[in-house]
Amino acid sequence: MFRTRDHESRGRRFARHGFDFLHRHFHGHHHGPGGRRSRVFDHGDLRLVILQLIAEKPRHGYEIIKAIEERLAGAYSPSPGTVYPTLTMLEELGQATVALSEGGKKLYTITAEGEAYLAANKSSVDAVFARIAETGEAHGGGRSPQIIRAVENFKLALRLRLSRGALGEEQIRALVAILDRAAGEIERS
Repeated sequence: MFRTRDHESRGRRFARHGFDFLHRHFHGHHHGPGGRRSRVFDHGDLRLVILQLIAEKPRHGYEIIKAIEERLAGAYSPSPGTVYPTLTMLEELGQATVALSEGGKKLYTITAEGEAYLAANKSSVDAVFARIAETGEAHGGGRSPQIIRAVENFKLALRLRLSRGALGEEQIRALVAILDRAAGEIERS
């Protein structure tokens, strides 16, 4: 079972001030019973999870995020700000290698050192994946990973578009129409 802490008020305060990244970077959380936040990964667990996932098959960072989210049935999705620094650390430790694939995306593969590290920590890996499976089963009827993915894609697309510069009145009207139309269709479904 995950350790449970009551970080809710501190988490809201950090989120308001933009510091929630630091908290999430070291302790991925999801909301557990009674709305309390439960720790998904203990210190070092995400490293083991990522190593195991790239041991199963080479993956891009985005694929790793989605694999974790799917195994946890949408109960938790690690942020890119958590996954990519861990991948960089694994590369620096010689436990993962990176190759560029089509489109210039980085494809991560486990090395012999990474496999040795996994083997030396097999009981921890098994325990982490048992907790992941337990959480995935508990949230199986919860939020759909496909919907979570679609919402995240939507938010990213909007942020990217807005970051390209100021919008003209016609562009603003077009985006608002798209957003309103999507909201209406969601309400009717």
